[in-house]
Amino acid sequence: MELLSILTPMFFTLVTAGTVIGIIFGAIPGMTATMAVAVCLPLTYSLGLENGLALLLGLYVGGISGGLVPAILLNIPGTPSSITTTLDGYPMTQNGEGERALKIGITSSLIGGLFSLAALYLFAPALADFAIKFSYIEKFLIIFFALTVMAALSSSLLVGIFSGFLGIFISLIGAYDISRGGNGELRLVPEFLEYYLESGFSLLPVLIGLFGLATILIEAEQGMKEGQSLSGVKIGGKPFKLSIFKGQFVNLFRSSAIGTFVGILPGVGGSAASILAYSQEKNFSKTPEKFGKGEPAGVIASESANNGLTGGALVPLLSLGIPGDSTTAILIGAFTLQGIQVGPLFIGNNPVTWDAMIIAMLVANIVMFLVMVFAIRHLAKVVTVPKNILFPIILMMCVVGAYTINYGVMFDVWTLLIFGLFGYLAHKIRLEIAPFIIGFILGPSAEIYFVKSLESFGTFSIFFTKSWIAGLLWVLIAISIAFSISVARKKNKTENE
Repeated sequence: MELLSILTPMFFTLVTAGTVIGIIFGAIPGMTATMAVAVCLPLTYSLGLENGLALLLGLYVGGISGGLVPAILLNIPGTPSSITTTLDGYPMTQNGEGERALKIGITSSLIGGLFSLAALYLFAPALADFAIKFSYIEKFLIIFFALTVMAALSSSLLVGIFSGFLGIFISLIGAYDISRGGNGELRLVPEFLEYYLESGFSLLPVLIGLFGLATILIEAEQGMKEGQSLSGVKIGGKPFKLSIFKGQFVNLFRSSAIGTFVGILPGVGGSAASILAYSQEKNFSKTPEKFGKGEPAGVIASESANNGLTGGALVPLLSLGIPGDSTTAILIGAFTLQGIQVGPLFIGNNPVTWDAMIIAMLVANIVMFLVMVFAIRHLAKVVTVPKNILFPIILMMCVVGAYTINYGVMFDVWTLLIFGLFGYLAHKIRLEIAPFIIGFILGPSAEIYFVKSLESFGTFSIFFTKSWIAGLLWVLIAISIAFSISVARKKNKTENE
């Protein structure tokens, strides 16, 4: 009965509005689902937890899905996860099959999203029940494993490791809290900033700066061009029929599963999911020569995989407290605003919120499908929105959100600017933002678990001998590092040839 009291018209309106706004963000080149969630995060404070999550989850699903619009019509990925959609989607548009390609991608997105939602519903509670048994040692090793996975799947092993540990380093700025095993003294803080940084940098302005302001700076550097023209794009053509999916069941299942699995891996992202699914479908296809020339199977693989990411990325967040990607890292901010900590106890202690999240995800996927199928000709015009109108509005929302998030602290605006500039520079020197932000979020917890483990057992060897779970985690860490070294060597060998 308590769940029914939450499922109000306002709840469903917020899911719907979030999904539509997310689609618009995803459809505008340069805007992303992560940016949409970051910019709208401050709005959730006054909405309450369930309604706030309804809005953010709608933004998440809509933002990931919307990226297919410019990818197919203009050969410009709306989001990083739509990169491989361009390979066959745009050739279909050039062949006069733009609307057909869009509807193939939309339907695939729905199937991938529902597949990952089922995986979330089935696996997150079981993983949380298992994780409750973890001691401080296993919890520390889980975080360590998450960092090695992020490093292994980054563009460069060393860059990924450096980015993750830089995030941890910055997260430790401030007072060394007694609850962490410290003495209360300030660490890494200049004298003139002691008053502002006693508790370190506030998470939410950091997130808005890295994913809001930094994106605006990166896009603005390319010039304030007018919106792309759709005058030469053929949206009509050959009609869409569900029969196109005949014989594509294996492709849909495999690609959705790949997207869900990649989502569970911390900090990997949708681009890796779609690239992996696309390459696997091409490898198994009887006609691989058709890929890149307008093959519908390529669009199906890419879009079902990147939407499979949405539910998968929530599995480690809700069961272990470890974000699956940069967007779910921002969702931690929504829980923080409401004073709730995600982790192994979250689902058991908040069953109503858990059920509300599942329903919100389900509704968001359905709304995404209906809106994009029936209004796709109108949504396609979103790609023409001039950025010189859009960016000032988003910038104002970032500043207002950062200022009000902690009841009007001006230093939070400076934090927004500092990390916005940092995100811009990180992009220029090719640092990895996902490992950085996840390291920033997990750093304080890693410190607590490490210190408490040593306080309890007094010897470093306990990290290797405590339990079979610790042993298994060390094996997974070793495999992760070995895999990353192998990939790096193959890459170097290919470049040398």
